[in-house]
Amino acid sequence: MHQLTIDGVGTCEVEEGTRLVRAIEDCGGAVGHRCGGRCRCTTCRVQFEEGEPQVMTEAEHAKLTDTGQFGEVRLACQIVVDRDMSLTPLMTVEDQGWDDAGPEPALMVEPDAEWFSIEMLEEK
Repeated sequence: MHQLTIDGVGTCEVEEGTRLVRAIEDCGGAVGHRCGGRCRCTTCRVQFEEGEPQVMTEAEHAKLTDTGQFGEVRLACQIVVDRDMSLTPLMTVEDQGWDDAGPEPALMVEPDAEWFSIEMLEEK
């Protein structure tokens, strides 16, 4: 189990291997996932205070690079909890005035995840 601290929500325990987008909701947060956690919309953006993983999926890298956000934010739909983390969700149901966060994300990262070190991706 890992500690997940969410700004404005608090701290809860999360089972290792849980997708971060789902963990935030399980802990009472309402981060957006308008595309259902498929790395298409960037509404699940978070900023880490501590515990940012040093790996990234190819899909997350492509989306953040395309939107000019690489190195600024991370996508909760593309992260698996494997350590204690402290973060701030940047788009929530309340902030955006949505009726809900979006379609329920699958249990596993979508699209099929190919993981790379951020250091390697920065060199691209």
